[in-house]
Amino acid sequence: MILRFHRTLSLGVKNLLLHKVRSCLTMLGIVFGVGSVIAMLAVGEGASQEASRSIASLGSSNIILESVEPPREPDNPLQTGSKPPLWTQKYGLTEADRARITNTIPNVIRVHPETERTDEVMSASSRQRAILHATWPECPEIRNIQRIEGRFFTQLELERAMPVCVISPSLRRKLFPFGSAVGEFVRIEGDYYTIVGEYSPGASEVEDEGKEGAETVARDDILYLPINTARARVTSFIYGRTQYDTLVVQTTGTQHVSAIGESIESLMDHTHADHDFRIVVPLELLAQARKTQRLFNVIIGSIAAISLLVGGIGIMNIMLATVTERTREIGVRRALGARRVDIVSQFLVETVVISLVGGLTGVLVGLGIPGIITSLTNLPTVVTASSVLFSVIVSVLIGVVFGIYPARRAASLDPIDALRM
Repeated sequence: MILRFHRTLSLGVKNLLLHKVRSCLTMLGIVFGVGSVIAMLAVGEGASQEASRSIASLGSSNIILESVEPPREPDNPLQTGSKPPLWTQKYGLTEADRARITNTIPNVIRVHPETERTDEVMSASSRQRAILHATWPECPEIRNIQRIEGRFFTQLELERAMPVCVISPSLRRKLFPFGSAVGEFVRIEGDYYTIVGEYSPGASEVEDEGKEGAETVARDDILYLPINTARARVTSFIYGRTQYDTLVVQTTGTQHVSAIGESIESLMDHTHADHDFRIVVPLELLAQARKTQRLFNVIIGSIAAISLLVGGIGIMNIMLATVTERTREIGVRRALGARRVDIVSQFLVETVVISLVGGLTGVLVGLGIPGIITSLTNLPTVVTASSVLFSVIVSVLIGVVFGIYPARRAASLDPIDALRM
């Protein structure tokens, strides 16, 4: 049995090598099909992991409240009196909201306040617009930012509104390109601040949107300030329309997140008639993102698999033409005692070899394309073992499926009629 299979395999490979160019062209459909499946799934998986990291960095057991500017009602010409200017109208989250959630909602560890503005930050040799992130000392734990050098500001520095700050690596490179920034000074408006640490926010550079006073600023260019310091010294914080841009509610565990989120929404609805807030639950976002990504992977995988189907049709077309060319050879083999199963085996071996070699070559192409995509577009790509294995298995199955009909047609030829051709 093994000897018969070895002989059939050798004969099949030999027949393919007799027509090298045709065999290579037949493989191209499988090569590009497998390569495109692997590459597209790599792009999808990279986007999925990047989205999951971004959402997970918010904290799966956290609930995030954000201030949202309510729509401005149109002026009524029949109404007497004038409305106050837009820039004087307060909205959003307040200290009362923070205290109310802390004191009334069970299973809440703390409610962490944050406020952001953009302003010009100056060093001795450079100046740069940056995001001023006013917060509490627990920010590294809440926001999962990583220490690089120095320390974060302390509770005492917060309470005394001391002029200290923490700088991000991106902003440090722009303001202090030749060394450490810890111990150096930066100036915001008329005040100087001592840099006590460098912490990485772990975010990609995107445009900052939705915050009061926000402009197009690299999201990585962040200066962390004690919130009391910002309110005492920085004009945009002193006269801002929002007291807090964000409240991060840290819960005791993921099992309580949904119930706490509903309780907070009910509580806030009673105190904010304008609904000038938004609740974000990272745990729910993460589950939704993963569900969407699974559907996305199925769709892009199906689209890429169409090229594999086209490659299979090409294989069947070439093998049908080969049956016509090799009619006399089939007749001779049948006359010498070859069985129908031997003819079927020979043609199936040839199609499977074409598919397998094409699939393995396509894997090499598929492994190379994601790297090119990442280098040209800076999009993350992740090649998974399952996508490679899936592509190779499908390519072999296509060789079998699309090789059966030509093989059966070759085996069904009458030996006498074949010898007459």
